[in-house]
Amino acid sequence: MIRRYIFSAGVLVLGGCGGPGAAIDRSEGAEGLRGLELEQPFESPNFVLVDTNGDPWDFREETGGSLRLLFFGYTHCPDICPVQMAILDAALDGLAYAERRQIEVLFVTTDPERDTPERLRAWLDRFDTSFIGLGGDLDFINRVQTALKLPEAVADPPHDPETPHLYDVGHATPIVAITGDGWVRAMYPSGVRQADWQHDLPLLLALNREVTEAAGATEGS
Repeated sequence: MIRRYIFSAGVLVLGGCGGPGAAIDRSEGAEGLRGLELEQPFESPNFVLVDTNGDPWDFREETGGSLRLLFFGYTHCPDICPVQMAILDAALDGLAYAERRQIEVLFVTTDPERDTPERLRAWLDRFDTSFIGLGGDLDFINRVQTALKLPEAVADPPHDPETPHLYDVGHATPIVAITGDGWVRAMYPSGVRQADWQHDLPLLLALNREVTEAAGATEGS
């Protein structure tokens, strides 16, 4: 049985996040984000994982000031993971170079047993060579997901006892938008369209500039 923790594109409920998120409004005159903007943003945990070069990778140090788009998935995923990455990649291609440089896309594997650094790098390169692949101990990765108010990843039993390497992983499906001040601002579940990303990315970048400038002013005062 394949388990997916699918947050529909209509309504997303996040326990402890201030209740249900708003439904996506795709009408022509809709203002604000078309993703699921959190009524009560919360601070992201810091974490250190391993990148595809095999080096320690510190979330806060490596991405400070950037808009981070964080996704938890795995390279053997038959549907949601490649679709999420492909749609996001297509939307990012529409940005100006200066805007694109302000965004970091992070893919954290929920299947570290099979997703070696080499496999993870090769899989991400199919979409964009700038996408950052991260791995580590699954228990630790699940603790990071819990802190982000996402369900833990769970491996299903193998399809056949004689092929134990063939199995699926139930995992959360949203891409998490985190501004440069380290706060989670929105979620983009499976089903969000490229057009919605293209609408939201400039708004997220504007918000990112606003909050990082405010954070810098506070630190300098």
